[in-house]
Amino acid sequence: MLYFNMSFTFLFLCFLIWVGTKSEAAPTYLYHNCTNTTTFTPNSVYQTNLNHLLSFLSSNSTREFYNATAGQNPSTSVHGLFLCRGDVNATACRDCVATATKDALQKCPMEKENIIWYDECQLRYSNRSFFGTVDVLPRIALINTANITDPVRFNGVLNTTMKAASAEAANGGQKKFATKDAYVSGFQRVYCLVQCTPDLSAADCSRCLTNATERLHRFSDRQGARVLFPSCNVRYELYPFYNQSVSPSPSPSPSPSPSTQPTPSSPKGKSKISTGTIVAIAVPIAVSVLLFILGYYLIVRGAKKKRNAGKPENEPQQPAFFIPTETDMTMKGLEFDQSGSNAVPLSVNDVSITELYPR
Repeated sequence: MLYFNMSFTFLFLCFLIWVGTKSEAAPTYLYHNCTNTTTFTPNSVYQTNLNHLLSFLSSNSTREFYNATAGQNPSTSVHGLFLCRGDVNATACRDCVATATKDALQKCPMEKENIIWYDECQLRYSNRSFFGTVDVLPRIALINTANITDPVRFNGVLNTTMKAASAEAANGGQKKFATKDAYVSGFQRVYCLVQCTPDLSAADCSRCLTNATERLHRFSDRQGARVLFPSCNVRYELYPFYNQSVSPSPSPSPSPSPSTQPTPSSPKGKSKISTGTIVAIAVPIAVSVLLFILGYYLIVRGAKKKRNAGKPENEPQQPAFFIPTETDMTMKGLEFDQSGSNAVPLSVNDVSITELYPR
């Protein structure tokens, strides 16, 4: 009977893990922009190149970042990239890019330029080459509707933390991603995230993040905000919205082994507790603890999904709306020094694919 209970508990634990895996949230759509009025003709060479480009990007979606060009003729070639948030895993990145490649064509079916943002990734393509160039348009700002109680102190902490994160992202290597958190007051902390597309130089990344942070400070009296540029993005919240690195918990002190303790002879008529009995008692307790932790995790995640729906406007956990005036419908942004690149031609179904900054 004991072994049956243990087996049932184990199977139930596996079922909960399976349910948690199957209920992974779909990529969270934020915004898109069909950035100009130039369109292509159905079944044209441009559309063929675009389809091959999106397929090629999707097939490389575990790389976190990738850019490529489809087509040899400048008048019909398509340039595109995707960028996954620096803290998401390969599976989430792949799922987000796969969703983006489908949604992009649905939301902008005939436009030659398009950019689409999700919480986990972004994807853009154009008939012009934009690799290694800072683009700050189109842009979108998402803000939380709840106010900060002490904006003066908060702004000082936020500014310092954002600067530190931006410097780390710009100079921290190829990934160009950083997160920072800082104490504000009481039990309050601020959590910041910054990221550039890795094809930018350190100087260009720094300039882009500076521009985005300046716009972010327009909303620094709010409990959360983010600014999305094509070339970089910044965000802060009062809760940890990114995947923090968790240090391993210290192992509990091991129970004394029966073999290391002198075992007195049991008097007649009294039975001693065997090792098997101890294990039989300890294992169900341990499994029950794991079940409790897993159940708590699923409940918290479910609650977070409901918050992410943005229904209650006074909750600080998710930006409740975006500011339409922050949306610019033109793609012509600031262009700083362009970075050089070595092109590697690849042949894909007679359509030339050129990948820049291969990783």
